[in-house]
Amino acid sequence: MSDGSSETVPPAEPAGERDVLRTRLVDLLGCRYPIVQTGMGWVSGANLTAATSAAGGFGILASITMTSDQFADAVRTVKERTDAPFGANFRAGQPDLDERIRFATGEGIRLFSFAGAPTKDAIAKIHDAGGLVMPTVGARRHAEKMAEWGVDAVIAQGGEGGGHTGSVPTSLLLPQVVEAVGDQIPVVGAGGFHSGQGLVAALAYGADGIAMGTRFLLTQESRVPEAIKGDYTKATVFDTVVTTALDGAPQRVIRTELIDGLEKASIVTRMPKAALKALEFRKQTGTSLKELWAEGMAMRKDQDLTWAQLAMAANAPMLIKTALVDGDASVGVLPTGQVTGVIDDLPTVEALLQQLVAEARATLTRLTA
Repeated sequence: MSDGSSETVPPAEPAGERDVLRTRLVDLLGCRYPIVQTGMGWVSGANLTAATSAAGGFGILASITMTSDQFADAVRTVKERTDAPFGANFRAGQPDLDERIRFATGEGIRLFSFAGAPTKDAIAKIHDAGGLVMPTVGARRHAEKMAEWGVDAVIAQGGEGGGHTGSVPTSLLLPQVVEAVGDQIPVVGAGGFHSGQGLVAALAYGADGIAMGTRFLLTQESRVPEAIKGDYTKATVFDTVVTTALDGAPQRVIRTELIDGLEKASIVTRMPKAALKALEFRKQTGTSLKELWAEGMAMRKDQDLTWAQLAMAANAPMLIKTALVDGDASVGVLPTGQVTGVIDDLPTVEALLQQLVAEARATLTRLTA
């Protein structure tokens, strides 16, 4: 359990009135602030997740790029550093999902987040084990489908968001999703958020909180190498691009010579390299060839991928690891939200959350004065 050294004193709440920052999301997840740190592959390890939850936000472990043993170690490390609640991120089609659900719920993890849509069966199993489900959606109809299937909350990520993203900006998507499902479940806004003013804007749209990836990547507790963090802070809002060259699906990254080369290369030249990287990813995550094949076939069916896109999809995680873990941006990929163009500092997670909450309360005071 935590020794209390990382705990913080929250900013003063308005006296004699309801605290606007205590939303349905806060009550659902058991955190102090309606701010979620997303489960970024290769980035959201035990250090970042524990720091976020201990400081009052809600941290999510990126189990999707961990072996089962690494995931177990990460969960126990987080629990040693804080008694605050946290979640974990999963792939809908990963072969050992049932085993990880059993382990995670047994360790007291309540929230299971998914970058894509989980199956109805997975949602039911998580609920039966006492867990909560929160997928990320990029369209109103996807939110409606997830609510119909019984998820407990959704993250609505606009086109400004990093990694796989849609084309609708947050300012249009978020109110659409709130209108569609906000009376049933909490809605969390994502894509472009980095400040307390943004948090208030999300609440004004009817959301119950915000989720941030790039802003948490650019903190002191993030495991990303310092030189790579420098590539992010030097980027402008014009230095990101949404490309399909990585895995056939739109993905926002920092534009580099590698990205330019991938976009110009033919699928024929990309395929052999992608297949080799897919096998390397298998070793990194402890996935057997049989499991890799089964997951690939599920992806091909669910996402209507061609064989070429499937090979590229398996390749993408290793290109990202090359940059975010190994620190080589010349042959790696830098997934990012467009918000990287307005971030130029690397605060601690605690300082970041305190700043966001203070900005939010000051904004609310200004608007109601």
